[in-house]
Formats: sequence, structure tokens, C-alpha cells
Amino acid sequence: MPRYFIELTYKGTRYSGFQSQPNALTIQAAIETALQTRYKQPFELTCSSRTDAGVHALQNFFHVDTEITIEPQHIYNLNALVPSDIVIKQITRVPDTAHARFGATHRCYKYYITNQRNPFLTETAWFYPYTLDIEALHLAAKMVLVHIDFTAFSKRNTQVKTFICHIMNSQWYYEKDCLVYEVKANRFLRGMVRGLVGTMLQVGRGIITINQFKEIIEGKDCTKANFNTPAHGLFLAEVAYPEGLL
Repeated sequence: MPRYFIELTYKGTRYSGFQSQPNALTIQAAIETALQTRYKQPFELTCSSRTDAGVHALQNFFHVDTEITIEPQHIYNLNALVPSDIVIKQITRVPDTAHARFGATHRCYKYYITNQRNPFLTETAWFYPYTLDIEALHLAAKMVLVHIDFTAFSKRNTQVKTFICHIMNSQWYYEKDCLVYEVKANRFLRGMVRGLVGTMLQVGRGIITINQFKEIIEGKDCTKANFNTPAHGLFLAEVAYPEGLL
């Protein structure tokens, strides 16, 4: 059966995550409803990354199998059927074996922090009014790069078989009015980015030392990491696939 990749972007503030849930507003349900309304038949989506409640996406994908020919010009009609905080950007016919989740080569997340109150950032950046040692944050980000076992930054009740992640990029930088943490890896664990951010911020504030941060990583105990970072500062920024697929 023909397979399509559908690229979208969304503001996750109102949603209970990506994946459909009973009696909850989700990204997947909104897209499936739009497809069913447009093409008069049910659709089942497979997503590339299941973002949590309140998390945003600059880029996310899902694939769908259907005998219906979905044309690029249908994007306009579909966007008229989804809420205004979701936008379908591209629809691409792909090989039948292409998989939105397992076919991705890497994913990139960004976490936005601001130390000034800004009404335009209320839902997209974490207001964090503390003095931070930027050099300490840089050291912590570099330390992430030399490790592969991130058990300490995975929330409990996860069904993964391995906690090994290969980090390709880990850095802090300024972007306009925000301090941003960007991390790129072949895969991520549940709560991993928010755990990394929360724990590194403790390093930046001097609550823990860089050596203690290293001990948390190597100790593989998630109760030692700080996951108290709100969802609204987190963006799935990129999902990458082999060259030529899209």
C-alpha cells in the first residue's frame, strides 16, 4: 500500500501530547480528524516522535498508508481543517518500507529559557530569573558529549530496552532574548532533555559542581537528576532522514 510522510509544525500548549488518548486533545487526533474529513475514510498515523503535553515542534513527521492519492495541493485544504496552532508543511510519497520513527537518522531538541518577563515568550520559554555561570553550562554540555548511557535522565516506567544514546551535538547559546540548550542524538529517552536541562541549570547556579554532574550521569540513578523543567520551553526542532528520502 502506498505510504506518505506528512511533515507538520505545532504549538503544543493546548495539547495533551502527540499520541491519541481517550478524552484528550492531541496532535494525532487533530490530524486524523482532518484527513478523515477530507478523504471520507479513517486513517491511522505512525509518528516520528511522541512529544509530551505542552511540548512544541518546529518539525515532526508521521507516515500513513492509504490507497488514496494524496496530492501536495491538498495541503491547503487540510490546513483549513486543523486548528490554527497546527500547520501541515509537506506531504511526500515515500518508499513503502520508509518508517517515520525507525527510519530517522537523528533528532534535535531545543530548550528555551528567558531571565526577563516577556508576554510573547510566556508559552514558549521558561522564565528563569537566576544568575547563571555560562562557562559552567558549557562544561556540562561538553560532558554530555562524552557519555552514551543516560539512564540517569530517563524517567521511570519506561519500556525501552536500552538507555544508550549517541549524542552528536550538545551546546548552550543565546538566541535573541533566550538562552537555548540544543541537543542532537540518534534517539532520546522519556524526559531526557528536560532532565538534562534541569540538572545542568543546577550546575549553572552552583547548586552542584561539574564533578557532581558527572557523578549523576555515571551513577545511572534518575532520582539524582532534576526533571523540574516545564514542558513549554521544549521544542522538537528537527527530525532527519537519509538523504533523498524526502
